[in-house]
Amino acid sequence: MSARIILQPSREKSLLRKHPWIFSRAIKKVIGKPNSGETVEVYSDKGDFLCIASYSPESQIRARAWSFNANTEINLAFFIEQINKAKILREKEILPVSNGYRLIAAESDGLPGVTVDFYNGVLVGQFLSAGAEYQKPVIVEALKQIFPNTGIYERSDVDVRKKEGLSPSKGWLFQTDNAATTVVIQEHGVKIELDIEQGHKTGFYLDQRDSRFIAGQYSKNKTVLNCFSYTGAFSLHALQSGASHVTNADISATAIAQAKRNHEINHLTNNVTFEKADVFKLLRKYKEQGKRFDTIVMDPPKFVENKNQLKGACRGYKDINMLAFQLLNPGGTLLTFSCSGLMEESLFQKIIADAALDAGREGKIIEKLSQAKDHPIGLAYPEGFYLKGLVVSVV
Repeated sequence: MSARIILQPSREKSLLRKHPWIFSRAIKKVIGKPNSGETVEVYSDKGDFLCIASYSPESQIRARAWSFNANTEINLAFFIEQINKAKILREKEILPVSNGYRLIAAESDGLPGVTVDFYNGVLVGQFLSAGAEYQKPVIVEALKQIFPNTGIYERSDVDVRKKEGLSPSKGWLFQTDNAATTVVIQEHGVKIELDIEQGHKTGFYLDQRDSRFIAGQYSKNKTVLNCFSYTGAFSLHALQSGASHVTNADISATAIAQAKRNHEINHLTNNVTFEKADVFKLLRKYKEQGKRFDTIVMDPPKFVENKNQLKGACRGYKDINMLAFQLLNPGGTLLTFSCSGLMEESLFQKIIADAALDAGREGKIIEKLSQAKDHPIGLAYPEGFYLKGLVVSVV
């Protein structure tokens, strides 16, 4: 390893706390000519070793730490060890309730830029940093050794790779005879069919597993509106728990078709309807019609990609939640979420409070929800916390 990064004076504090990012403005000089993704050593201005990292010449995050141990070699053995540690944690916590789980949660699992989900015998990976892309062949080999005879599909077809100077990438990295892009997983007794080739992210939102189960507990004998329904998973749990009726709303015809299919394979086709519609417009239509619900699930896509979008996102969250409050029966329940990492928990709660105020309703938070256990948050990496949920009882 010949290349080195030397930091500006007093810019090593975050690394000493084992936060894995080194920003471009923190770098004093680069010794050597590392290529994109190559491994470099990082030193303080005083010459103290800080970490071993991957180099990303085009990103604001100029390097991401693989290890804070000077003796670590970033090779096949390293990735096997890291993946095995993550696998043990997931299998202990998740397998009793689901055969779909997040195997690798990027920085929170010590593998910056690497996301890998396991869907009932198929692995789906995203390689979103220069270092992850550079090490991809080695990571794939490690996955093959830990999960023999398991297909590995790549879904690195996301815009964030542009920040690392990378092009989108998608397709099979390792295909077995029985590997397919349509997979059925189970969670809490519910079957969910997903499309790892065309679905959102890696095909599904595993992070909402716990919240879906909890939503079912607020749905028995209730009329439920499931907004931004996608695969219909919240609806499945509601109906399994005895909801009197569920309305699923999503703007995507593909998502509606998948949701219908999921209700069919679970034999939950009674007491459910599907609305292909813009949720914002649909909520306003329901308000004009005087329609009411006992329980509303508000799980929108990410509204905030960068800090410049935060103000507009706040308006969006407030608008849809204000309408949701207006559509709830007295004594009803709103389960509302934000998956935007830049939306702080306290700010999200304030937005929901303001939405209730503008709707002329009063509510109390009776439960706070977050990402499932297979989406851990590194103690030194607070950015790993992104999914915020509130269960609000409405007067």
